[in-house]
Amino acid sequence: MITQKRPATGAGLVLGLTAGLALATASSVQAQRYELSGTEISIYNLAGVVNVRSGSGSQVVVELTPGGADAGQLSIETGSIGGVETLRVIYPDDYIVYPEMGRSSRTEIQVRDDGTFGDSHEGWGIRDRGGRVRIEGRGGGLEAYADMTISVPRGQRINVYLAVGEASLTNVEGEIRMDTQSAPVTAGGIRGSLVVDVGSGHVNVTDVDGDLSIDTGSGSVEVTGVSGGSTLIDTGSGSVTASGVTATELNIDTGSGRIRARDVAATDVRLDTGSGSVELEVLNEPDHIEIDTGSGSVTLTVPSSYGATVEIDTGSGGIEMEMPITMRRWQRDHVNGTIGDGSGTLLIDTGSGSVRVLQGR
Repeated sequence: MITQKRPATGAGLVLGLTAGLALATASSVQAQRYELSGTEISIYNLAGVVNVRSGSGSQVVVELTPGGADAGQLSIETGSIGGVETLRVIYPDDYIVYPEMGRSSRTEIQVRDDGTFGDSHEGWGIRDRGGRVRIEGRGGGLEAYADMTISVPRGQRINVYLAVGEASLTNVEGEIRMDTQSAPVTAGGIRGSLVVDVGSGHVNVTDVDGDLSIDTGSGSVEVTGVSGGSTLIDTGSGSVTASGVTATELNIDTGSGRIRARDVAATDVRLDTGSGSVELEVLNEPDHIEIDTGSGSVTLTVPSSYGATVEIDTGSGGIEMEMPITMRRWQRDHVNGTIGDGSGTLLIDTGSGSVRVLQGR
């Protein structure tokens, strides 16, 4: 169920909305308000600033403000697609100008005819194939965007898709997915699960109680204060900084970039970078630690009570063990042995770079 509320002469006219509301001319464009109901909600917008926050009641409330010289050409469509209730901002052109991107910025994205993009819901098939849409910071295209504030009730499942602009999430509880093409994402105070998928842009996440998954093609990632079953971070290019992570599983993979993880308490820890140094400090005694870097040094700090079977290989670089170790094999570039009771597993492999295993508190 979707309802729309907007200003009108007289007292608070409330209109039912199903699809295709045009936004009048640019000079008369006003903020729009939509209320959406359903077990899962998906919202699509090609350009703008999106703020997701906690809301009361049982409905997702979207407050939408169109902008730009051609804002009046935008329209809003709603309705169920593949069993998911949707709200879609429709841009009637394949060339869009969003000045906030900056003069030299440009991105392209595949957009279906119904205004959806960036997802692959099962059962949607090949409907509305659509085409490529170009978005630039300056040019002769359609100059329009839509800023949004989305209020989400507790326990809601919601997906937000944004091509360019910026996105933030604050104090939301539920199952949340934020998917952007070229836009930074910040999130804090999340309860439930959070998935962040960014084509290009910085991601900063703090204070999450639940599963966390971050995937960025290009851009640094900062994570602070996470407690949950799994914390998964994957970036094609960009450094990763994580601190205060308590999880069953911590998995960080970066194609190129430094990894620094401190104050970690996890059962299974796996860190992998194609090129970049790795620093890991664990506060507990993980069952499994695995660190792999194609090029870069590794520094691991473990508690004095830590026990594991150890296998360390380095193609070029020395190995330093501060922890007492029972040796089975020791060479300049290879160590095999046991620390403490040997209950865990420690594997470190670096193509080029030194390895240090230090004793913490």
